[in-house]
Amino acid sequence: MSQPEKLYEGKAKIIYPTDDPNIFLAHYKDDATAFNAQKRGQIQGKGEINCRVSAVLFQDLEAKGIPTHYLDCPASNQMRIRAVEIVPLEVVVRNIAAGSLCRQTGLPEGQILAQPLVEFYLKNDELGDPLLTRDRILLLEIVTSEQLDRLKALALEIDGHLQKFFAAGGITLVDFKLEFGFDREGQLRLADEISPDTCRLWDSAETDPEAKVMDKDRFRRDLGQIETAYQQVLQRVETVMTQNQMTQLPSTNDR
Repeated sequence: MSQPEKLYEGKAKIIYPTDDPNIFLAHYKDDATAFNAQKRGQIQGKGEINCRVSAVLFQDLEAKGIPTHYLDCPASNQMRIRAVEIVPLEVVVRNIAAGSLCRQTGLPEGQILAQPLVEFYLKNDELGDPLLTRDRILLLEIVTSEQLDRLKALALEIDGHLQKFFAAGGITLVDFKLEFGFDREGQLRLADEISPDTCRLWDSAETDPEAKVMDKDRFRRDLGQIETAYQQVLQRVETVMTQNQMTQLPSTNDR
């Protein structure tokens, strides 16, 4: 059977239609990009790893009341998702100073923030995905004031859940990017992916500043062992999922 014509191809995924107009198929790619695609390469097995990690985290968040676009995974590097209209904002949550926050503010890398910082960036490669103020978001009429408040509240709620989940696997969630979209009923849902591509993840037990990196910074900074780091994240995430499922099983006395 021939593959249907793609609806959209981004840096990390290809989106295909299905027989149901309310459902799309996301194919995760092994392609890797950094610095607004100025650096390109491939990470062997990245598509499958990111798809599996995202699936676990979407399911965990759904169980905690966070609406997502996730439905299921028909293949290890494919995800069926609800059709949503993506809000053209990248929502970044920071728990520890790293990356551009350090470059732009002078904060030392690794400084724990007093409270999570939520930032909004315009999804526009031609403009370099600029950081937006609240007033600029409202000026551009991207979302309403109430919707912006909802985005921030959801981002902070997701951050709280993800920090605990990753911590159970010995991983520190430094910062991460989220994307949201409105489904056909107008409900705001978490979309895109949550993976080593979109999160900055550090090994909690590692003190070496390079060895602790478990995310796409290994690609950005040419640290090597990229595939190994991604596989470690997948292994730990799936282990936490299994442990959580075991704790939710009814005890022998309850059966």
